[in-house]
Amino acid sequence: MDWKTLQALLSGVNKYSTAFSRIWLSVVFVFRVLVYVVAAERVWGDEQKDFDCNTRQPGCTNVCYDHFFPISHIRLWALQLIFVTCPSLLVIMHVAYREDREKKNREKNGENCPRLYSNTGKKHGGLWWTYLLSLFFKLIIEIVFLYLLHKMWDSFDLPRLVKCSEVDPCPNTVDCYIARPTEKRVFTYFMVGASSICIVLTVCEIFYLIFKRVVRSVQKWKKSTKRSVSYSKASTCQCHLKTEEKDNKSQTRCVA
Repeated sequence: MDWKTLQALLSGVNKYSTAFSRIWLSVVFVFRVLVYVVAAERVWGDEQKDFDCNTRQPGCTNVCYDHFFPISHIRLWALQLIFVTCPSLLVIMHVAYREDREKKNREKNGENCPRLYSNTGKKHGGLWWTYLLSLFFKLIIEIVFLYLLHKMWDSFDLPRLVKCSEVDPCPNTVDCYIARPTEKRVFTYFMVGASSICIVLTVCEIFYLIFKRVVRSVQKWKKSTKRSVSYSKASTCQCHLKTEEKDNKSQTRCVA
């Protein structure tokens, strides 16, 4: 897997991201991708080879391993990292679409034509919704993968001994031993903790964006209200002046 290419793509999102998203990206690459590439792959590299069972029945060890590890931690984490970073590409695609529209508009109407967007990377209109949607996708993917990890291995735990019973072609109950269970348990807790931090950051960013949007809407509403009030006051004053002028004219006529 070429993690450098993925990092280069996602680094472009930083130009359109909030502070929460920048921290999220740092956590993903430093505490998840880096740990995955440098250490985790080596720890789980020999998992099936060193999965030892106290039986010589052909095929029993492979069947027991598949029963307890339908998918290995390392492959599940790889899928999680790929899926959780893909929603960020939606923002890049939307910005690229805006830039393409702006370019075609200039080619059609000239360089001095009015711009379609004041800033193609500014989170307004459709881009704001795309950005918010990408955050929800990230959140759902993180939660789903944590749930799968918890469901497959109870409480993210890796016991030293697992008992394989009623699984063909194993005879009766077979005891199987996981290689380096303590080391793998530590890495599992570390990756789960990093994923939890990313979930918290994503939730904070969602609330931040919604709160900022609500505040901006309230400010616009207040400005429009003030304008309407000032306009109504101005029109009322003009009516009073006209009425006073009419009264003064009528009084002058009466005196004459």
